[in-house]
Amino acid sequence: MSYIIRAARPSDLGALYEMAKLTGGGFTNLPPDRKSLTAKLDRSNQAFTRAGDELQDDLFVLALEEVETGEVRGTCQLFAQVGQRWPFYSYRLSTLTQQSEELNRTFRAEMLSLVTDLEGSSEVGGLFLHPNHRAGGLGLLLARSRYLFVRQHRARFGDRILAELRGIIDEAGGSPFWDGLAGRFFGMSFQEADYFNAIHGNQFIADLMPKHPIYTAMLSESARSVIGLPHPSGRAAMRMLENEGFAYEGYVDIFDGGPSMVARTDQVTTVRDAQETQIVAVEELEKDDSEQALVATGRLADWRGGYAKVARREGGIVLRPDAAKRLKVDVGDTVTWIAR
Repeated sequence: MSYIIRAARPSDLGALYEMAKLTGGGFTNLPPDRKSLTAKLDRSNQAFTRAGDELQDDLFVLALEEVETGEVRGTCQLFAQVGQRWPFYSYRLSTLTQQSEELNRTFRAEMLSLVTDLEGSSEVGGLFLHPNHRAGGLGLLLARSRYLFVRQHRARFGDRILAELRGIIDEAGGSPFWDGLAGRFFGMSFQEADYFNAIHGNQFIADLMPKHPIYTAMLSESARSVIGLPHPSGRAAMRMLENEGFAYEGYVDIFDGGPSMVARTDQVTTVRDAQETQIVAVEELEKDDSEQALVATGRLADWRGGYAKVARREGGIVLRPDAAKRLKVDVGDTVTWIAR
């Protein structure tokens, strides 16, 4: 099977909804709610068709399509600038050191502070791959394609970029972090709060969450132990983010305590190292004369990306005919690519 990543369309609603039902909770950017998903696709369409390259509150939804069947098997999202419609809250984990001369002791206390430090950043999120298609490097394709998109539309994204990883969720769908902290102030379960946030936004956090720093020593051991840890299913995603230059800087999600990974946009590996190159030929390639690469072409609604065999030649690169057909490119076209 072969796959391409493209701009999501309104007709993808059914596929996105079916995938959303498989996420298992804690996946705010892909709620199992048709109305919310429709609103996302509408907002994405507006971003893809907007004239001008100014940095605005855009959302781009991308879809992974199986070329042979036309079925959507995965999705991912890019937020151009978070915190524009409502505040973008995080907890920041910090340390307060105090010393007592009388006791001859030094105490270091960890605190969680409610902050909006990451407001104005771009965000990559909403990555989900159908369980039956989690092989062949498709997760990596979905993840890195977003950075090729950012490079090709750099003016539309901020100078800092973040990725929120889902935190620890127990077998019952609950969050130890939520139960130990925020749940005490809201009178609702994690699943209820997570769903409400996905549908209505997080203004209720601003209305009800305590603004004072919270000492982690006052939390239950089950809540403390999951701060900054990704869900087991997100560990591979965390490694991929680290390979791209993202780092955990003490910011965690206010709902499940999962880590927020942060990077300077221009220092993200794929954004920094990808190349714009002209196609000089379309022909069959020898195995030892080519390399596997991520290749992208087009702009906005016409953008497409995918894996392709590439051979370097004087003046550009050579693509195989099947890859050129998938990407809808030919000799003389310019593509953005990076070795896999």
